[in-house]
Amino acid sequence: MGILEQSQASYYKNSSNYGNYQFTSLEDIINQFIVVYVGEEKLIPKAKRTDIAFHAQRAMQELSFDTFKSIKSQEIKLPPSNTMILPHDYVNYTKLSWSDSGGIKHPLYPTKDTSNPFKIKQEDDGGYDFTLDVSGVFENGDFENSFVDSPWQRSDRYGYNQGTNLGVPENDTQQLIQNNRYEWRHIARTLTTPTTRHFSLWQTVDVSEIDYITISAKGLSSAAKTGKTAGIVRIGFSTQIDLNAQDANNLTYANVDGYNPDKTNPNAQFPKASKNMDVDIFDVSPLEGGINYIEFNAGDDTMSAATFLEDIDVSNLTTVDLLVVSSGGTIDSTATLHSSSTAVPNATFGLNAIDDIVLSFEANTETLQSGGESTTWSDYKSTTPNDNVDRYDDGTYDLVKGERYGIDSARAQVNGSFYIDNLRGLINFSSNVSGKTVILDYISDSLGTDGEMQVHKFAEEAMYKWITHAILASKANVPEYQVARFKKERFAAIRQAKLRLSNLKIEELTQVLRGKSKHIKH
Repeated sequence: MGILEQSQASYYKNSSNYGNYQFTSLEDIINQFIVVYVGEEKLIPKAKRTDIAFHAQRAMQELSFDTFKSIKSQEIKLPPSNTMILPHDYVNYTKLSWSDSGGIKHPLYPTKDTSNPFKIKQEDDGGYDFTLDVSGVFENGDFENSFVDSPWQRSDRYGYNQGTNLGVPENDTQQLIQNNRYEWRHIARTLTTPTTRHFSLWQTVDVSEIDYITISAKGLSSAAKTGKTAGIVRIGFSTQIDLNAQDANNLTYANVDGYNPDKTNPNAQFPKASKNMDVDIFDVSPLEGGINYIEFNAGDDTMSAATFLEDIDVSNLTTVDLLVVSSGGTIDSTATLHSSSTAVPNATFGLNAIDDIVLSFEANTETLQSGGESTTWSDYKSTTPNDNVDRYDDGTYDLVKGERYGIDSARAQVNGSFYIDNLRGLINFSSNVSGKTVILDYISDSLGTDGEMQVHKFAEEAMYKWITHAILASKANVPEYQVARFKKERFAAIRQAKLRLSNLKIEELTQVLRGKSKHIKH
């Protein structure tokens, strides 16, 4: 049912949803069902609205698969990876094709002769390699990815970019990832104790299957300048990080024994000053003993060569924090510097940086390790199919002489092929589809958004019969003959809806048959 409430002028001039009159919303279906089918002296004396809504949604899902028209589609330019992500509301595809410069769609056909299996990492002799993959425990050590796309955490989470925090334009800031490295900008200024902010950067590392681990990194220490000494950057492992050790307002410690790297102020005016430059926070030692961290303090404004800290003993730990700290150096209390409340143009500052952090270890795991992208998939997406090199339209037939006898007609096409990788949620295409405009027509369950929860009027009666049968079949003490009756009526209503929605037109069918050399009488 439906009542046309919109004027013709409003529809043609202002409507953003042309053709919507052919549909009825699921909300209207439910309301109309309650009015007509539920109540005293009606087929269903009593039913909860939630039950009716449930069966209505189930009816929409089931009818969407093979009765309603599939009107959802997506188009992308296929990237070099030769993959397309399955839509968020994807249930099944109806057609895949690519379009040419004239906008004509060329159908693609599925192949069942390949897949993208899990490639097992193997040793040289063919045995399975159970050595733990380094990338599985540590990420973005070269700072090639953005900060938000990596597991790194930083000490300015509570607003310690002091240029905006104190209204001082020349002040301490964490510059984050720049120039493919992580940088800190330290300003020479007098705090209660003359110094600069002490920043930190850390990442939690899973060492549950590792006994000994080696760290290497490159660091840059800012040069000593007027009013301050050279910068210092340190890196090592810590087990003391506790973000609850201090509140967000930098005022009190909930746990005075904890170490919170978010605190960057080295002053002693708070219950505890920043411990970021306290060497005791690096409490995981190498196997042979000695210093627990790497320090960069050359003060030459130059990125150092890789420096190593070898065989750190993590055998008794499951997780540990890889911690990097940075200080701009000690401030000369006799120098003329700006305070935390007075801006001084061109104030002395230094730039510290860290880069190319590498963790290396030998460890075995109980699970199979990935050997990277499968060879099967690599070959499929990179090899040009033979169908694309055979020529049919220039009079050259000797290339394929006798080679197509008995060919499977499903393979006798040059458009390309694909297969669905359900494990990874991707559609994988053959190499000859790379770079083309790919179109996916697919089936959804019609429950994605409120706008999609609508029923074509040709199938409205099928919805009512489905809901009626579902409610009666789920109730106790309903005569079986009554359930069977509505089961038949539901079947008949769905069949009628399919016929109506198939949209067969006699003239169009006649024209198609003319193209098949069939004699058509008029």
